[in-house]
Amino acid sequence: MSVLVRATAEWLRSLVEAWNQFWFTPSDPATLALIRVLAGLMLFYTHLVWSLQLEAFFGSDAWISSEQLWEMWRQEVAESGQRVYFWSLFLWVESAEALWALHIAALVVFALLTLGLFSRVVAVLAYLATLCYMHRAPSSLFGLDQINVMLSFYLMLGPCGARYSLDAVWRRWWQGSTKWEVPNSVSANLAIRLIQLHMCVIYFFAGARKLTGASWWDGSAMWLSVANLEYQTLDLTWLADWPLLAAFLTHLTVWFEISYFALIWPRRTRPIYLALAVWMHLGIAFCMGMITFGLAMLIGNLAFVTPRVVRAIMERRAAVATKNS
Repeated sequence: MSVLVRATAEWLRSLVEAWNQFWFTPSDPATLALIRVLAGLMLFYTHLVWSLQLEAFFGSDAWISSEQLWEMWRQEVAESGQRVYFWSLFLWVESAEALWALHIAALVVFALLTLGLFSRVVAVLAYLATLCYMHRAPSSLFGLDQINVMLSFYLMLGPCGARYSLDAVWRRWWQGSTKWEVPNSVSANLAIRLIQLHMCVIYFFAGARKLTGASWWDGSAMWLSVANLEYQTLDLTWLADWPLLAAFLTHLTVWFEISYFALIWPRRTRPIYLALAVWMHLGIAFCMGMITFGLAMLIGNLAFVTPRVVRAIMERRAAVATKNS
């Protein structure tokens, strides 16, 4: 019995150590910083596009008025019996001038996040601004917006401006240092781990949902997608002559999504799954016209690229740029 107790205690101790190592081991913030740059660009671009019809979506006389939106949420609460929370500064904006001022301020915040100036503050503001747009125009909500708000939330948790930022340049100048020395950070690791787990959840339930559709079982889903004229950026109707290829791509997509949560972690299978993610999301981006969504998902996948690899790529590019200049 004492042997069993000791073995159990040792197992629990190793489990706690593994848990702490997974979540709380300090790591280089290079990966988080690169995600900040790319997510900031995506936030800036996707919200800049609202400028084309800003008043139609967010103004006092928008297609869905504030009163209609409040009523919609009240009905959802009544039907579901659950408390629904939403918040947006746009709900209290009445004049076009104030609307445009708020919109421009949000774009400035997204630009500052991309550049990495006052990163810890603007990361919080970027998250709140993203929520404002999402909650004011829920009828236009898409997977892209959900990935945007997910990334902006986790960027708040870590030192996203520690590298590749104006904050880093300022810190280096202030300290009079000639090196880009950045300490490892527990919060950087925590933020990356949360992004990683969130990506696993997204893929698993996307794959599980596909398993409820007959076309994903019989292999015709890929063909039905590329044959849809509304999503047909590139003409892939030639797949009709290759039914086995279309079926293979269909089943490969489902397998990738439902196994991602398990096989993205091992070092030997991680490069394969990252390559599959690039293939799938670039295919979605350029064959089905959802470029921003495909790129946003790839930004999320960057969480599985180690800081060492990120630094090697970024520093090599910086060295080449310095040499050419």
